[in-house]
Amino acid sequence: MLVDSHCHLDFPEFLPELEAVLARARDAGVGHFLTIGTELEAFPRIRSIAETAEDIHCTVGVHPHSAAKEILESPEILLRESEHPKVVAFGETGLDFHYNNSPRVEQIADFRVHIAAARQASLPLIVHTRDAEDDTIAILTEEMEIGAFTGVIHCFTGSDKLARSCLELGFYISASGIVTFKKAETLRAVIRDVPLDRLLVETDAPYLAPQPHRGKRNEPCFVVHTAAVLAELKGVSEEMLASATTENFFRLFSKAKQ
Repeated sequence: MLVDSHCHLDFPEFLPELEAVLARARDAGVGHFLTIGTELEAFPRIRSIAETAEDIHCTVGVHPHSAAKEILESPEILLRESEHPKVVAFGETGLDFHYNNSPRVEQIADFRVHIAAARQASLPLIVHTRDAEDDTIAILTEEMEIGAFTGVIHCFTGSDKLARSCLELGFYISASGIVTFKKAETLRAVIRDVPLDRLLVETDAPYLAPQPHRGKRNEPCFVVHTAAVLAELKGVSEEMLASATTENFFRLFSKAKQ
């Protein structure tokens, strides 16, 4: 069984045929889905999708692109929503200094509020980081000194420094379809060194379809292609890769087992 540890089932690209999308994934061997919160405004829709099936869970959070739109003054709303049995993590949150769709100061403030929620609820954090490695490392390190929390760097595209720093903090690393791209040799080299027991696999669907579907709408069934590349990188069978990443998922997102 594989787990798609990060997808966006509520996005409009899927709404006309969500059941068919899920059926294709299940037929391909995907046994669990984590659909990700990006705006509080959209959270009721995300939660309702998770409520439709036992093999779907969700997160609650504000994407850094939306930090200026949904400024979090405290973790209270996140904590309140996390009481729902289908909510297993906070995020995605973090820093995106590539697009800067929200001012950096507001991204940082929201990021710290998500961390506070993760610490208080003992639920993991899903971190988005782009062109913000040093700031991400600094914030995670500072906050870890305040009190422990855990999480995953999703759709990892960073440097060896980022990977090592986050692994040392106890975080997991999640690989998306980008790892299959022809020009992603540097990324593959970094992922190759990530311990197998700290690795997750995701689609980030509907974005970033892996080879051989690059350029098309991504969907959870395509996670099998990313997993195959990861198995080759790690020098293990596809079955072992699936077993390890699934075990890792339920270790990190332990609430999803309840």
